[in-house]
Amino acid sequence: MDADLRPAATADWMSAPFRDARYAPRRLDVERRADGVMILTNTTPVTGAFATVAEPMLHWAKAAPSRIWLAERSGEGWRELAYAEAQEQVAALAGGLRGLGVVGERPLLILARNGVDHALIKYAAMSQGMPVAPVSPQYGLPGANLARLQHACEALNPAAVYTEDAALFGEALAAPFLAGLPVIASKAARPGDIDFADLLRAAPAAATAQPDDHAKYLLTSGSTGRPKAVICRHRNMAVNAAQVASCFDDPEPPVIVNAAPWSHSLGANAILHMSTHRGGTVYIDAGKPVAGRFGETVRNLKEVSPTYHNMVPAGWMLFAGELERDPDLARTFFARVRALQYGGAALSQEFCDRIQAVAVRTVGEKISFGSGYGATETGPTAANVHWHNTQMGLMGLPLPGTSVKLAPEGDKLEFRVKGPQVTSGYLGLPELSAASFDEDGFYRLGDAARFIDRQDPSQGLAFDGRLSENFKLASGTFVTVGELRIRAVGAVGDAVTDAVVCGEGRENVGLLFYPKPGTTPEAAASAVRAGIEQLNATAKGSGGRVARALVLDSAPDANAGEITDKGYIAQALARTLRAEAVERLFAEPAPAGVLVF
Repeated sequence: MDADLRPAATADWMSAPFRDARYAPRRLDVERRADGVMILTNTTPVTGAFATVAEPMLHWAKAAPSRIWLAERSGEGWRELAYAEAQEQVAALAGGLRGLGVVGERPLLILARNGVDHALIKYAAMSQGMPVAPVSPQYGLPGANLARLQHACEALNPAAVYTEDAALFGEALAAPFLAGLPVIASKAARPGDIDFADLLRAAPAAATAQPDDHAKYLLTSGSTGRPKAVICRHRNMAVNAAQVASCFDDPEPPVIVNAAPWSHSLGANAILHMSTHRGGTVYIDAGKPVAGRFGETVRNLKEVSPTYHNMVPAGWMLFAGELERDPDLARTFFARVRALQYGGAALSQEFCDRIQAVAVRTVGEKISFGSGYGATETGPTAANVHWHNTQMGLMGLPLPGTSVKLAPEGDKLEFRVKGPQVTSGYLGLPELSAASFDEDGFYRLGDAARFIDRQDPSQGLAFDGRLSENFKLASGTFVTVGELRIRAVGAVGDAVTDAVVCGEGRENVGLLFYPKPGTTPEAAASAVRAGIEQLNATAKGSGGRVARALVLDSAPDANAGEITDKGYIAQALARTLRAEAVERLFAEPAPAGVLVF
């Protein structure tokens, strides 16, 4: 085992048994080619796949009509919607969309936060073979840079718009690039808008979607250019949910509390559609993994005991402290949860260890804690950890029915994917689509992976940096950005939320840290100094040693794309946006506030 991936220290919790996560047996076929390429294939049969995204709703409306599909906050309680009622409303909305004359190949643009109405009209459109295109609410909220929404519309060419609140998104809806499009509004409909409630009174329409129809367009981040719309066909999304389900031997439907935005593949596909496939229940969490907004997540998890829980690393970092401080929260949360998962970025071992210690203290069992890996283009899930685990930094192994190619790229192994969940390409961009696949039809994600144990591939893969994100120092030394960032943030601890790795073409590595809100500059700087000194004591070479650090005076700018919807820092974009801070970081002599090591 890679020593860097072992738990930081022995702890009492490590000897406790695992709660049964109900995983299916791990299966892996390994092909080794003469040129150094390896092909890993999960031979587990994929069972229970639906043909379209619309079919699970129809199935569970008959099989479990009174089971709750979705719930969202309503005052002090919850607005709950059962499967049978949801299917009735989906059919009515589908009839309403037919009546408007907008059903066709052009998508329904969704400008809304997660919500019951959002989900209903999404499923209604998709049931008719009309693709949906949920964009980040940040694109249209008051004060947003509307250029991003304009670029999205240019890529998507929508036929109509749905918004949860025409007043909240009023500035965006009034933009000239949306002029003439029908607008459906759940709240504050303007003159000429279509009231969501009116569509619910339409005569129902039966589902007509076919497996090869476009179900959804999801935008990539666009951090390196204008956004691209990833084509998600019905069969891609339906089979990916079945692949994830086939990793488990668990007939019980999941109960999930989740905040991941439905404009991103993690929230929309890996959470909502996966849960619907299994007849599960999703409680919509309006909290955010930032100080001042995370309290809503804590409130929800004190009321609802999930069976499965997924958060971005920033959320887990905040949640570890909440669990330690609040025994009542810990009792509710650990009452029946069987598996924990993070995605979007890596989580340091420290936070996993802290959470496991609380779990063992509360219920006497460890809870399997893993990750999923992939991209919008791969379903999103291409690989995951589907065995009992407390080791952070893993990508896992391929999902059932999925093959992973590990192709030598310098001293790295490039991670490529082939499977029925992988997209056919990008909307209106055939040349770029073709260039995204290699000669064997594997999609190229641009990431590297390494084996935990090369002699035993079944132990899984670890993330080994984003090939396009890494850089070289002036000396030619390679800097693995992802790995260094994880180690640095983990070493510093709660005083910071994330870091930007800098130094391309320079003599040494420098880090910019985002302080945790509420932490004084002095306390943040002190924690950074202590943490980096500890990190440097075990660093190997100049590419892993931090020479300078600077604590920034502001949080990541989500509106500028500095932090993505899934909570990951867009490293290259952050360095561009923080160019002045980067220059200050490396200035000679070091200015006040710059820590030198």
